[in-house]
Amino acid sequence: MALLNFKKRETVENGPVNPTVEAFLKDYSIEVMPRTAEKVEDFRALLPAGTRVYIAHIEGTPIEDMVATAKRLAAEGYPVMPHFPARIIKDAKTLENWIAMYQGEAGVDQALLLAGGVAEPHGEFHCSMQLMETGLFDKAGFKRLHVAGHPEGNKDIDPKGGDASVMEALRWKQKFSETTDAKMALATQFCFEAKPIIAWANGLKAAGIDLPIHIGIAGPAKLQTLIKFAIACGIGPSLKVLQKRAMDVTKLLLPYEPNDVVTELAAHKAANPDFNITNVHFFPLGGIKTNATWAINNGGASTRPVNPT
Repeated sequence: MALLNFKKRETVENGPVNPTVEAFLKDYSIEVMPRTAEKVEDFRALLPAGTRVYIAHIEGTPIEDMVATAKRLAAEGYPVMPHFPARIIKDAKTLENWIAMYQGEAGVDQALLLAGGVAEPHGEFHCSMQLMETGLFDKAGFKRLHVAGHPEGNKDIDPKGGDASVMEALRWKQKFSETTDAKMALATQFCFEAKPIIAWANGLKAAGIDLPIHIGIAGPAKLQTLIKFAIACGIGPSLKVLQKRAMDVTKLLLPYEPNDVVTELAAHKAANPDFNITNVHFFPLGGIKTNATWAINNGGASTRPVNPT
């Protein structure tokens, strides 16, 4: 397959690249699953070299499929960050085996640790903090550990809709980041509106939580698809952005693109360089190729291989 020539783009389909958006998209990451990755013949035709690729671990997916996907992506030159969902990991021995498999087959040295969208734990773990407490990631020499962030709250953690438990967990993770050799960051659920994201990020900093934030952005997709995923994932206030769009007959059948939210966040970052959102993390709900093409067209490609930090 012919590979794309990732040169700096001077224009996009509808006009010039916005330099603030281009800067904001630098070193973006993207999420795949084994079944979606299978549909991509060669990721090097879609993603700039060095793009961090998360591999989502959905309940029921065999670990062998996860490791095979990690091995394939690593062979194509991408740093791989598999999910470790606490509630589907039976015990510490299972966790240790997963780490060994990922490292032995794919050289994995980074992970996203999260509770996982399962109501009842399969074993002794129910949250990401317990995974960190095992010390197994430090023992294995992992260089980077990401944990979940929730700009619009998480009713799985705070059923009544507040943020007391979420904030307590984030303070614990902040302290843990000061004891581990691994670099840590928050990787968030996707949102559709910039203002609540900015307020949330500023609120964390005010509370003394200064972990870098990799903000979740939903890639281009059909509106119906996004609404379905948003409801399933518990997206809150910014869901109204999609609902408003659904009421506009002129936009109802057009695919959603994240131009507005990305442009507003990029402008805020440009005006406030110390803003704690450092990276964009894409959820390619409309397909990996569609998302990658949007990113390329908006300046999210590098002129050289990058080493995400």
